[in-house]
This record gives sequence, structure tokens and C-alpha cells, in this order.
Amino acid sequence: MPQMMPLSWTTLYLYFIIILFTFLFINYYSYIPILKTKKKSLSPKSINWKW
Repeated sequence: MPQMMPLSWTTLYLYFIIILFTFLFINYYSYIPILKTKKKSLSPKSINWKW
């Protein structure tokens, strides 16, 4: 089986690194946070622990 020359390994490594970073940037900047206006607050009376 023929071996790849080192330059080819470097090119392949850079190619996959570029793809990885592109994927990460796209995922990071395409995130749209969902803002909820309702906030549920826990009152002490609603928690009734029975041990």
C-alpha cells in the first residue's frame, strides 16, 4: 500500500481543521436565543418536604 507524502498529510489536516472551524462558527452565530417573559419564582410555601 503506498504511503502518502507528508505534504499531503499537512494539506489534509488543514482541510479538516478549516472545515471544523467553519462548522463551529456557523453553529455559534446561527444560534437564536429564545427569550421567555414568564419567570417562575419558587415560594417557600410551595415546597413542602416530608422526611
